[in-house]
Parts: sequence; C-alpha cells; structure tokens
Amino acid sequence: MTGRLAIVGLGPGPEAWTTPEATAELARATDLVGYGPYLDRVPARPGQTRHASDNRVELDRARHALALAAEGRLVAVVSGGDPGVFAMAAAVLEAVEDGDKSLRTLDIHVVPGVTAMQAAAARLGAPLGHDFCAISLSDNLKPWDIVERRLRAAAEGDFVIALYNPASKARPGRIHDAFALLRAVKSPDTPVAFARAVGRPDERIVTATLADADPALADMSTLVLIGSSETRFIRRDNAPPWLLTPRSYGARR
Repeated sequence: MTGRLAIVGLGPGPEAWTTPEATAELARATDLVGYGPYLDRVPARPGQTRHASDNRVELDRARHALALAAEGRLVAVVSGGDPGVFAMAAAVLEAVEDGDKSLRTLDIHVVPGVTAMQAAAARLGAPLGHDFCAISLSDNLKPWDIVERRLRAAAEGDFVIALYNPASKARPGRIHDAFALLRAVKSPDTPVAFARAVGRPDERIVTATLADADPALADMSTLVLIGSSETRFIRRDNAPPWLLTPRSYGARR
C-alpha cells in the first residue's frame, strides 16, 4: 500500500509543546482525522481535508483513517497529549489487529507528544522524581472494580499516582469514590494537586492534602496527582509551593 498513517500527539495545550516531528507530520498530511476540538488546534493548510468526529468513536475514527491510508492518502490521526497514553495509538492498532491482513503492510508511525502528566509535573516542580503510575478513572472500557483494584495496589505500593479522566458529566461520582478509597489507605497529609487545562488560558493549579482536597475540583480537563509517602511541599514566599518526590526513597526516615 502506498499511503501513510501518522498518529500524532499535539501535547496538552500550547503550540510550543507540539514537537517539530509532529508539526512536520501535520504539514505533510493530505487528511487530518480526529476529535473535533483537537483538530481545531491544528492550523488550516490549503489542500488538506479534515475529518472531525465525536469523542466516543475512537475505533470508527481509526478505521476511517486506515481506509483513507489504504487509498493512498497521507493521513494524520490527531490526539491531544501523547497518542500512546490513553489515546488513539491503541485504537488504530486495535483496528489493524481486527481488520484485513493487508492493513498490516501500511506505513504507520506513532509520533510522541508531551503528556498531561508531564505538563502538570513541570508546573508543580518535581512530583514524579521517583516511581509513579498513571491510572484512568474512566470505566467506559473497563469495570470499576478493576479501577479500584489498581488504585489500591498503587496506593499500597506507595507510588505517586496520576489520575486521568477523573470526572465527566456521565460519571461525576467516580473521583469521589477514588478519593474515599485512597483516604482509607494513604496518610491524610499526602500532597495532592489538581492541574486543570495546563498551558491553556484557563489553566488552574490547586494543591492540598489528601484530607483537605475537594474532589469536585476535577473535570475531564484536570490531571490529578496524588503523592507518595515521600512527596512533600517546598513552601515559598509569595509563590505557590513546589511538589517534590525525591529520587532516593526513605532518606528522611
């Protein structure tokens, strides 16, 4: 097949966080495929066709992109953040796996991007300085008991935890369920951060302890960070505190 499919991560917000490789792939594409608000972030170029779709049709979007590439088009599938983290790279490869064997001969590339977790960590200081994990609170594609099992394991393993997809209109209570579970396992003094729309004009960073944190602050534009037993605030005069998870474990114990 003569077409090409690039799965491109735009990063979480500003154009400066889109990599040169991603920008080059977007420029060479004949067709852009993606969730509408993500496509809106890509500058219009003459001769390109845009194929926008809703948020919950990832496999349909992936199949459409593969069909375009199979026709010889140069296709860029657009994701926010990094396309390999809770995003379109998995959907495209799932569609390849389940589709015609000829799709496996396509020229498919995954182009990395800055994740929401990395952007939030940069704003906060160094909360990911030691072992960490990322967990999506969405139970659209997995049962909630699996989410709870992973949250408990991560908390008992003393990881820093990054929570993706913490709350939506369809499931506003899951973030409250998650905090109830974490509060039963972790110290009430554990640092917590809500990093919303990092890098965008409506950015908002709120820090608290696990005991005092308000889960209702989270929405689908929020990355929630839960510290480990080692994570601590570095207080500053006239500035928000930094979060630090030191590289060595147990040095202060």
